[in-house]
Amino acid sequence: MNPFTFGLLGALGVLVALLIGSIVGQLGTVLVYVGVALFLSLGLDPIVSAIERRLPRPAAVAVVVGVVVLAFAGILLAIVPVLVRQIANLVDSAPQMVDDVTGSAWYAQLTEQFGSNFDDAVSGVLGFLQDPGNLGQIGGGLVAVGAGIAGGITGIIIVLILTLYFMASMRAMKRLAVRFVPAYQRPRFRELLEDVSGAVGRYVIGQVSLALINGILSLVYLSIIGAPLPALLALIAFVGSLIPLVGTLSASIVISLVCLVESPPTALAAAIYYLVYMQIEAYVLSPRIMSKAVAVPGSLVVIAAVGGGALGGILGALVAIPVAASIIIIVQKVVFPAQDEKSSPPEARLAPPRAEA
Repeated sequence: MNPFTFGLLGALGVLVALLIGSIVGQLGTVLVYVGVALFLSLGLDPIVSAIERRLPRPAAVAVVVGVVVLAFAGILLAIVPVLVRQIANLVDSAPQMVDDVTGSAWYAQLTEQFGSNFDDAVSGVLGFLQDPGNLGQIGGGLVAVGAGIAGGITGIIIVLILTLYFMASMRAMKRLAVRFVPAYQRPRFRELLEDVSGAVGRYVIGQVSLALINGILSLVYLSIIGAPLPALLALIAFVGSLIPLVGTLSASIVISLVCLVESPPTALAAAIYYLVYMQIEAYVLSPRIMSKAVAVPGSLVVIAAVGGGALGGILGALVAIPVAASIIIIVQKVVFPAQDEKSSPPEARLAPPRAEA
């Protein structure tokens, strides 16, 4: 092959690789949706299998999907009106809240401690919000937030539809995956596939259970202490708890900062509650609920959550933890046994036996 042809083929290969990378980058959100739907279907598959003992699989899938849709609709009907009412009350009471903050004792203490700089900064923020010329920028931000909410709702609907299809065809998908493996390795691969899917399913169910507990308790406690927008804050706590180790901590920090708008004692009460709750979750709830799931080391949880969040946002962080659990299963079931079988170096295994004198 002459140098020109070699260089041309190399350049074409680079262009094809760049094209594939661009396509994958553009389809990143779709791939995240597929991954989330796949893990949800794996999480719901044990429930479908339990119902399948009394009903046919299509009926079992229909029952599970109906319960999930009704639960999702019930959450929306319970939270959305409350959120709309609380946001409207927040908008109506915003001027009074500003007056209360500027007239509070802790505001006076901060002003005395930091001097006129603190007062000027707060006055600048209030002046920006009260300037009619800035309403267009604020409106544009609200439109962007509304577009993001609409996109999130669309993504949830897509994930639910994909979850329905994946649950209905889970066994067919497993059989198809097994056929890609050589026939002599299929029994071992089938066993490994069942172990991975079962562990991921138990992990998803356990994490959703922990998130539900945190969300319900947060709604009750935040309503008792008079936190602003308790329904929204409870939703933040629920979503944060879906990401183990770092999600609950991040959500608790956000909730405590939001409670600071109400009053410092409210924020302190929220912070103390979440400190106590995280200890109970780590040492009581999580070991009992996640006892049958795969134990993922804390360092891998942080790495997976950060990497998944960088690649796919919140959904990527949610998918990354079960992926890490699957990799741990594969290492434990495949890599470690293969290494344990190598009891001697390659030279000793390949050397011919010595002839006896």
